[in-house]
Amino acid sequence: MTGSSYLLILMHKPMLVYTFDNTLDGLLSAVFDSFYYHEMPNDLLTAGDAIPLFCDRIHEIHTDENKSKRVWKGLENKLSYIGLSIITISFLSEERDKNYALFSYICKAFKNPNKISIEKNFSDPDVLLCTQTYRRVCYEAKRMKQFLRFQQAKDGTYLGVIHPDHNVLPLIIDHFKDRFNDQSFLIFDAKRKYGYYYDKEEASRITFSEGETLSFDNETGKMNSDILSDNDKLFQDLWKTYFKAICIKERLNPKKQAGDMPRRYWKYMTEKQN
Repeated sequence: MTGSSYLLILMHKPMLVYTFDNTLDGLLSAVFDSFYYHEMPNDLLTAGDAIPLFCDRIHEIHTDENKSKRVWKGLENKLSYIGLSIITISFLSEERDKNYALFSYICKAFKNPNKISIEKNFSDPDVLLCTQTYRRVCYEAKRMKQFLRFQQAKDGTYLGVIHPDHNVLPLIIDHFKDRFNDQSFLIFDAKRKYGYYYDKEEASRITFSEGETLSFDNETGKMNSDILSDNDKLFQDLWKTYFKAICIKERLNPKKQAGDMPRRYWKYMTEKQN
């Protein structure tokens, strides 16, 4: 064995990778296993993620509700309401680097000996990343509340289609339940192929099977004309006319408009459709 090869062996630290089912309970179960086995994985991956080339051991996390409840109960004694919200809301992001950052954030919360909560330690890269992710998800949820447009079907049901970067539908459904509590509606996430149907009493999560015929265009969110309410057709035309009428061409500022109303939302907004 050459001297350089021997040196590489000495320098090599065993790489441990945890894999989980990409659920919040799975993440909390991973934290439980980490403390139970007194080990800290080098990464936390989901099924389908590429395993690092020099991985020495893979530990598959089996999601356990009892484990996740114990971890969450412990976090309630370590973090404030905002600190807990950072975990639950950041998890709705689909940014790939957020899983391990959240895992580390939780572990550090338990290991933190100080009375000051770790959630305020923005010099910690994991705390900073999770907090920034939390803010981005909250901001997009706010945008969805502003820009969601409903269409009424002939049976009286209202349909709203969204296509957010993050999985914010669970964050906004209560807002629309409170606002339209006397109306039946469906809000559908076209990117993730699921939605919530509200029947004037409770909201139920629904999904569509692969290949199932939808009553709306998944790309634009437009309801099929044969089921669209005649009143809604008229309302859409009136709304487009009104929007054009109040637009003063001499004061048109496309850059500011795109900032206030990002172009990625336009295809689902009645006033921006042809």
